[in-house]
Amino acid sequence: MDKRLDKHLEITDLKDMLNKTNGLYGEKLAYKIRIKDGKYKIFTHRNIRNMINALGTSLINMGLRDKRIAVIGENRYEWEIAYLSIVCGTGTVVPLDKALPENELESLIERSEVEAIFYSDKYFETIQKIKYSQKNKLKHLISMDLQENKEGVYSQAELIREGQKLLDRGDRRFLDAKINADEMSIMLFTSGTTSKSKVVALSHKNICSNLMDIGSILDVNSDDVFLSVLPIHHVFECTVGFLFALYKGAQIVFCDGLRHIVQNLNEYHVSVMACVPAIYERIFKIIRKNIEKKGKLGEILKREEEYINAPMTVKKEVFKEIHDMIGGNVKLFISGAASLNKTIEEKYRLLGINLIQGYGCTETSPVVGIGSNKYNKIGSVGKSVPSIQAKIIDANNEGIGELAVKGPSVMLGYYKDTKATKEVMQNGWFLTGDLAKIDDEGYIFICGRKKSVIVLKNGKNIFPEEMEGLVNKIEGVEESFIYGKQISEDTEDIKINVKIVFDRDIVRDAYKVQTDEEIYNVLSNKIKEINKTIPKYKAIRGIILTEEPLIKTTTNKIKRQENLNAIEKS
Repeated sequence: MDKRLDKHLEITDLKDMLNKTNGLYGEKLAYKIRIKDGKYKIFTHRNIRNMINALGTSLINMGLRDKRIAVIGENRYEWEIAYLSIVCGTGTVVPLDKALPENELESLIERSEVEAIFYSDKYFETIQKIKYSQKNKLKHLISMDLQENKEGVYSQAELIREGQKLLDRGDRRFLDAKINADEMSIMLFTSGTTSKSKVVALSHKNICSNLMDIGSILDVNSDDVFLSVLPIHHVFECTVGFLFALYKGAQIVFCDGLRHIVQNLNEYHVSVMACVPAIYERIFKIIRKNIEKKGKLGEILKREEEYINAPMTVKKEVFKEIHDMIGGNVKLFISGAASLNKTIEEKYRLLGINLIQGYGCTETSPVVGIGSNKYNKIGSVGKSVPSIQAKIIDANNEGIGELAVKGPSVMLGYYKDTKATKEVMQNGWFLTGDLAKIDDEGYIFICGRKKSVIVLKNGKNIFPEEMEGLVNKIEGVEESFIYGKQISEDTEDIKINVKIVFDRDIVRDAYKVQTDEEIYNVLSNKIKEINKTIPKYKAIRGIILTEEPLIKTTTNKIKRQENLNAIEKS
């Protein structure tokens, strides 16, 4: 059976995508932006494409053709317009992580050799300082917030107005710009310290093949509303939450912050969201609290059991009051960027909420595998998308080995780093660094990072992510970090330990305890209960409790070595 499950629009590059979808969805709503007092600013897909053409024309008029241009700021439509005005006929776009400190931003601007940067007000002082450094090529500052050019800073809004005048006078330099779909058009920095971060070189072909793949699998159309939550510089949000929405002619709305997600789901009647597991866990807790307040938990659990094998459409009606808590219009929740707790996944689907997992890497533009409402297995990230081949290398007796992938969405390479590129590319196959297994039906199950595996003296492998998933199920546990510790200098044997980040209020309320000693004892007993359910060699022997969050990347992934270093220093 062909893995493509739906018809999809063929596109050669992002400019081709904008042109073709303009004809299909021009009058449909593209963005709805709250201004104040319940009033909204709206833009159609045609409005957006006109602004992109005008801004791109202005950029070329400024002498930025074939130059590198950075974008930094919060998730907002101006960021997205800037991105497309660069990549669809001007030059190479360099999305920057808004959470990085000033010294790291300065280093990335130097390394990427950008000559212009779009930024929001929050970064004004930082960008001003960086501009006057002799180490970079930065010449033009473009504000997303200024309405007019001011004191050597360009206004994005004014550049759009000026570009429209140029278009009206017949300037077609941007409109007629040819796109080479096979060359680098997007430079993405991997997470990590500035010196270690690599630059992933992506092309239009990489991104567009991924858009067509996702479009062939997911049931998304121009009536859908996407909530943009994750940092937009990250390729998961950029491809799935932004470019895919435009490709499908859907509407994009922006989240007001993690605390406001449920409110935003209701306000905008959101139907699609791509997010990380922690957000879905947060939403589930809110749903459960509301059910408990209404005294309906027992009734809901009974209904779950009664309708366990019912189709999702039936469950949606049976649990209508729960769907109404999250806007009543949710059609698809996509979880990615980290491992999703199986229990949470099962609970959502029991309630008729279509939560699926996806998997990918920056180097694969990003989606490698994704589930769907029809093709889904709990715990799996789905099957590989149509244009991607996936295989397991050096599998052990459980079928677990490194996941390798091949296809048109795999990066061109790491920019100016032949050595690093050769390390991950073997005969056209990209080595993901993730351990996985693929079942007989082609479903991919991610087991953990290859570098994270703890190897015991008896040769047994322990996957920290799997163990952390068990610990994180304990009520009151916010997150956890599994690590191995050598028992003594005289032996190579390793003891499994866990650092638990807990929520004091939840633990006190759930277990009726008060003191630190009581909290330690109750959580220690919960760990002992886990130990009874797993092989002895996996048993957790040491526990550290803290209320301080783990050290993570700006995309919310645990920095394992840094956390281990912090534990050893304490």
